[in-house]
Amino acid sequence: MSILLNIWEYFAANILQKPAFMIGLIVIIGYILLKKPWYDVLAGGIKAIVGYFILTVGSNGLVENFRPVLTGLKDRFNLDAMVIDPYFGQNAVTAGVEEVFGKGFGQAMVLLLIAFIVNILLVRFSKYTKIRALFTTGHVQVQQSAIAYWLIMFACPFLLNNNLAMLIVMAVILGMYWAVGANLTIKPCQEVSDGAGFCLAHQQMFGIALNYWLAEKLFGKKKNGKKMKKIDDIELPGFMSIFNENMVCTSILMLIFFGAILIILGRDYLVEGGFLAEGDSMVFYIIETCFYFAVYLAILQLGVRTFVTELTQSFQGIADRLLPGSIPGVDCAVIFGFGSANAVPLGFLAGFVGQILAIIALIVLKSPVLVICGFVPVFFDNATIAIFANEKGGIKAALILPFISGICQVFGSALIAGWVGMAAYGGYIGMWDWAVVWPVMTGVMKFLSYAGIVICVIVLALIPQIQYHLDKEGYFKITEDYEAYKEMKAKKAK
Repeated sequence: MSILLNIWEYFAANILQKPAFMIGLIVIIGYILLKKPWYDVLAGGIKAIVGYFILTVGSNGLVENFRPVLTGLKDRFNLDAMVIDPYFGQNAVTAGVEEVFGKGFGQAMVLLLIAFIVNILLVRFSKYTKIRALFTTGHVQVQQSAIAYWLIMFACPFLLNNNLAMLIVMAVILGMYWAVGANLTIKPCQEVSDGAGFCLAHQQMFGIALNYWLAEKLFGKKKNGKKMKKIDDIELPGFMSIFNENMVCTSILMLIFFGAILIILGRDYLVEGGFLAEGDSMVFYIIETCFYFAVYLAILQLGVRTFVTELTQSFQGIADRLLPGSIPGVDCAVIFGFGSANAVPLGFLAGFVGQILAIIALIVLKSPVLVICGFVPVFFDNATIAIFANEKGGIKAALILPFISGICQVFGSALIAGWVGMAAYGGYIGMWDWAVVWPVMTGVMKFLSYAGIVICVIVLALIPQIQYHLDKEGYFKITEDYEAYKEMKAKKAK
């Protein structure tokens, strides 16, 4: 048993927690199952790994570029608050779980393994479960396993004395959340990417599904029956036509918005914080910092284009041989390569405004829990939601829904983190699902005990069944033959 555990720990540390190698492994297995020549298998694996590394460079660059603003808002205005960010949330669990619950953090990794097995089984028996999505973003699974570990122990203290029962309950709920959540994003992803063959497995899966539906219902059509204009449909007059270029649009918007914040923070703070060297030009520092947003976004999109093709082609081997009808769930940044490119900065800024207003409200109301916005929730949640909202509801949806999302992220995180005690350790995950969906699930389990656990499991199990019954003809066709699915939808629309 100890040998198997050591093998798992090695696999988890070197492959599962490093999504580039996890994606590379999936591509290699898929091409082997497709009986590709060894050199095609090798080339596909390398392209997938390198492509994901490129995406990571872009993602990390965006986070690092935002650091002066993030730390400045906290230090310059003397705010003692928790940060909503997946890594701060994971660190909070690591620091406090033993002190609060008397449990080691290592069990969270065992939870990850069992929950992943639950996800695989749910997909394998898709004929009955109606679940088609395999969650493959290992670094996100690590973060979510840590937070779920804390939330479920808080909600179900009656399980603390029975480690096996506790892990089984946690794994079933978390594994079903992964499978059901990723499954909810299949239709939005297939329609936005025109059948690219992936879904999203990240922190805002329920948020994507809900906002995609809201965008169509609330903004999709005008009263006269005409479609709302999408971002790329808007013809800007004269000199404003430069905003039609994504790189130019991103650079100018960031220069106006974050340039103003950097000016407010002031040269002295930036020099003291080590962000600006003594004697360097403040003007050109601001220009460089803001323009690098466009640089890292372009790098991220290049990474997406590099590995997505390999992943979706090779995954056909896994779908055909091992998990029929399934598709891979990938990082939310992958969708940035599809839809409107300008939806990314606009959704980010709308969400950031929503977060700032919500934080101000917490301060005014003298909330016992104050929040500092982290870059990962404010960017990756809201930019992602904006792409899907723009597809179904146009520019209004792409601005309004991420704005509301930003408010939900702050208020929901402050509520749940303060209630369960994570705020005292400096962080919470802060993403849409974990600020909206998981507080509800935690409350149901906390107040209804065993009945609450059963209710959460039943509701999660029913969601894909409801999806299937709403579209029996197209439900599996959308993943197995997207062109046939489009033809079917076109006929129904006539």
